[in-house]
Amino acid sequence: MSTERIVIGGAKGFMGQYLQRRFFNLGHEVVTISRSSGDLRWGDQAGIDAAVDGASLVIGLAGKSVNCRYTPENRAEIFASRLKTTASLSHAIATATAPPPLWVNSSTATIYRHAEDRPMTESTGEIGTGFSVDVATVWERALFADELPQTRRVALRSTIVLGHGGVLAPLKGLARIGLGGAQYDGWWPTSRRRLQAGTAHIGGARRGRQKFSWVHIEDVARIIDFIRETPSLEGPVNVASPNPVDNAEFMATVRRVLGVRFGPPMPRWMLELGSIGMRTESELVLKSRWVLPEKLTAAGFEFQYPTLDEALRESFDREAAA
Repeated sequence: MSTERIVIGGAKGFMGQYLQRRFFNLGHEVVTISRSSGDLRWGDQAGIDAAVDGASLVIGLAGKSVNCRYTPENRAEIFASRLKTTASLSHAIATATAPPPLWVNSSTATIYRHAEDRPMTESTGEIGTGFSVDVATVWERALFADELPQTRRVALRSTIVLGHGGVLAPLKGLARIGLGGAQYDGWWPTSRRRLQAGTAHIGGARRGRQKFSWVHIEDVARIIDFIRETPSLEGPVNVASPNPVDNAEFMATVRRVLGVRFGPPMPRWMLELGSIGMRTESELVLKSRWVLPEKLTAAGFEFQYPTLDEALRESFDREAAA
């Protein structure tokens, strides 16, 4: 395999580090862009332009984590960090003498509405409302804003990504101390300010029945490889296992794989208080994300980790029972 230059914007996160190692181990030249480390810094437009010119692939992953409290300051940074970095990559591609043939940029399956009645696909999914949806919508709009005739663009509408670390690290610890039960939705007082900002989660899911769509991180990497090899794939692509579960089944599988017998359900009041203490938002576990990979399935992609049990066993380094 010939050496290719791959530019990864936002390489410090869980997915960025994984992809960086993977491409490096395949013998490619990997150029990383981040705020505080990496080969280049955001704001060094000349350096970014030079790195992108002649690259075979650009991957945009940058953006402040949504795992925070949705204060006005954090909301502004969540928007700005995505829009500015996406615009920077777009400028680099637009001005390149040899523009990359493919630009894959992060998005999120949270763009779809809270869904308990049916799954969301690229062709039939309904865009939701609220702050998280607005973030995803403007992020994708920035990706497709400029005329880039020589570069195919794909928005990765990613679901929850499983693997070593990431979202599973705190869940593993909670399950082992007996707090690995289903997370129950329900009523919770909501201020007018949060309603106006679109940051309030309006209860509705039956107890533990909010859908949990997920994907293993190795399949994310393989999906990017598959997209490179499949010119027909462009626009939004759902990055999700074909076998979503509900929250109760997800937490039960986590406990089973870890060998934890007991995990009492956690009602919403407990989740809300815990979210405040952990400086995060309850929406991250209470919104029902029911997403299917319609485009990938139609194109013939085969998942290495199609079921939750095997994905969790690999993530937790657990052998299947004999």
